[in-house]
Amino acid sequence: MAAATPGTSVSLPTSSAANPRLTFPSVFSICSVPKNPLRYPRNIHPHVKFSRISPLSASAMSSGVKEVLPPALDSSSEPPAIFDGTTKLYISYTCPYAQRVWITRNYKGLQDKIKLIPIDLQNRPAWYKEKVYPPNKVPSLEHNNEVKGESLDLIKYLEGNFEGPSLLPDDPAKREFAEELLSYTNSFNQAVVSSFKADSISEAGAAFDYLENALGKFGDGPFVLGTFSLVDIAYAPFIERYQPFLLDVKKYDITVGRPKLAAWIQEINKIEAYEVTKRDPKELAEAFKRRFSSRF
Repeated sequence: MAAATPGTSVSLPTSSAANPRLTFPSVFSICSVPKNPLRYPRNIHPHVKFSRISPLSASAMSSGVKEVLPPALDSSSEPPAIFDGTTKLYISYTCPYAQRVWITRNYKGLQDKIKLIPIDLQNRPAWYKEKVYPPNKVPSLEHNNEVKGESLDLIKYLEGNFEGPSLLPDDPAKREFAEELLSYTNSFNQAVVSSFKADSISEAGAAFDYLENALGKFGDGPFVLGTFSLVDIAYAPFIERYQPFLLDVKKYDITVGRPKLAAWIQEINKIEAYEVTKRDPKELAEAFKRRFSSRF
């Protein structure tokens, strides 16, 4: 694998680009799987003006008091007050798509402005579909008397409509690359998950190679765009799940031969806004084993 020279282009893996009709496996079917399995629309919010506050360090994020996470609401739970002026983020603690928005909310310091409403997706309350979000998936955001969904839409919405540290750079080249990488997230997931049941790990390897090269494009920091951004947030929940599963079941270490990816994982684990959303790696690996029990 050839590492990217800072400032050079990064090509999409051939296998993903050549198979536009492949369907995304429903590993996360209880979550909000994006509507387009391979490509996400570019320039979703072309008129949004993004904030330009410098990103905070992980240590600056800490107020010394950790948020007390509420219990998940199930079919026996009463609904919260709907459209009462409170901004609410409906999530599942186990859903990587919801985790994206949860991380964004945390990093921008919106814990007091956006209330977490966790949903038990295995025993979900009927009122969630009937009164809150008819697609009946997470994440969703109740704000200004509207409920919006789709995780990549929502992380951009939080960036463009709420105060807090900026999660997109000013540099036009980096913004363009951010859109490319956000568009690639579903292809990345498809490539990795397809390798779970395959004898070869080559397609997943190509996807991780793409990230390794992307991390070397600008060469000015440990994160994809140099500083922590929406791009890192979009990928982190999935790599958090893939790494322990592939190591346990396939004996495949995604960091071998990929020093930039290894450094990225090390650095992102220092981000408090992400750290508080993480699951136990053994729990994640076991969940994937159950999902693919017919194979392993």
